[in-house]
Amino acid sequence: METQQVVIAGGGPVGLWLAAELRLNDVSVTVLEQRTEVDQRSKALTVHPRSVEVLACRGLHERFLDESLRISTGHFANLADRLDFSVLDTPYPYTLFIPQARTEELFEEHARALGATIRRGHRVTGFTEQADAVTVRAEGPEGPYEIRAEYLAGCDGTRSTVREAAGIGFPGTPSRYLGWLGDVAFDNPPPPGFNRFTEHGGLMVVPLPGDRWRIAGTDPSSATTEWPGDFTMEELRQKTIRIAGDDFGMRDPSWLSRFGNATRLATHYRLGRVVLAGDAAHQHYPTGGVGMNVGVQDAFNLGWKLAATINGWASDGLLDTYHTDRHPIGEQLMEHSRAQTYLFHGFTPEGLALRSLLSRMIPRSKEFSDVLAGRLTALDVAYPAADPDAHPLTGARAPALAFAAADTDLFALLRADGYLLLDLTARGVLDDRGGDRITVRGGALDQVPDGWEDVRAALIRPDGHIAWAGAEEDDAELAALVDDALATALGRR
Repeated sequence: METQQVVIAGGGPVGLWLAAELRLNDVSVTVLEQRTEVDQRSKALTVHPRSVEVLACRGLHERFLDESLRISTGHFANLADRLDFSVLDTPYPYTLFIPQARTEELFEEHARALGATIRRGHRVTGFTEQADAVTVRAEGPEGPYEIRAEYLAGCDGTRSTVREAAGIGFPGTPSRYLGWLGDVAFDNPPPPGFNRFTEHGGLMVVPLPGDRWRIAGTDPSSATTEWPGDFTMEELRQKTIRIAGDDFGMRDPSWLSRFGNATRLATHYRLGRVVLAGDAAHQHYPTGGVGMNVGVQDAFNLGWKLAATINGWASDGLLDTYHTDRHPIGEQLMEHSRAQTYLFHGFTPEGLALRSLLSRMIPRSKEFSDVLAGRLTALDVAYPAADPDAHPLTGARAPALAFAAADTDLFALLRADGYLLLDLTARGVLDDRGGDRITVRGGALDQVPDGWEDVRAALIRPDGHIAWAGAEEDDAELAALVDDALATALGRR
């Protein structure tokens, strides 16, 4: 029987990113993807700022920056007033507009270059878990076969075979609204950034490569629990005329689709030797274009923890923190998705009034807009600290700290297979704390961000979140605290 350390069910962006993270840790991995080629009908088009930071942490961001349209604003439920991303605390204060098909191609190229085995036309059909392994049943063009692995990752979508076979619950609410979209050509395209929302419905139009356009929207007839059948070009045309007053000369559809707002969250992100990520763990209405981003960030959190567990340098219970870190993010995703779904279907006078009121608050209330932008971009994600007395930065995303004496930033210094220890004492107090899984970087910061004023040392996880931060002024006591933090992080207690 074939053996691998990890088998991943699903070769979309989430599964491919997880495969690459595992290979950066020298973990053998096979990805089984049912599709024989990349689906050119791109569900996702947006890479949000935190996801660009994730790409930068692995040196992949330049490829995306070169091929993408940068958009410095975002929307909440397609409200008229947009969120200003240009003021966000990130080197990438914009979303990247790039079809999911191209994202998937770049991720697959990245994973293959690192040595991941990717089998298209293969699918997981079930598994049997043992105490020290999992036997994965699969089927390919030449018939059924089995792979013995240490762990099985379900990145196989909302109808996940892995999740169902593991008996992991997927509670939530069924679909009560339907959205629709069409990828078409226009003879008379609308102006850039075109969107409308009236009592007749709401829609937005965005450009696609090859002089094509995506038009997506909702309307009063979308409030239904009945499936009305396949979406047609004539329906798209009539809905567009009713909402926008013009069909813009639409023709030659390459994709027409309806989608519902069923909202569900897995009860466990990890159960035994099975882990879930992406749509296998959470299903929601595609509001704000966050779905793929949340899934990739799941994989970014999971990859190093799974690898550390397999390679024997994980602290006790590290893999369990994947669920405690990411399940609350899934709960927040459900809340924001449901709220936006309600606003997306506010076609009554009362609904339009609510939309107008909330829209006007965006430019008038910085706190309100910052909360929405932080959630949408995932720049505000912070994981719970185990120690209630921990420094307030513990668990937060580390910003792109720049060092005064070097042309580099924190993202470029991160490693997938170990921690980064920042020595901000300016005296090299912690220079000798480096090791197999620890890289020490010392020196003064070029600029000190808010909240970092008292920090003299910080331990950064492979996924860019802060494992520990210390403000102790006495050098000897600071060094002792660092030793304690390293022992905890590396499971040496």
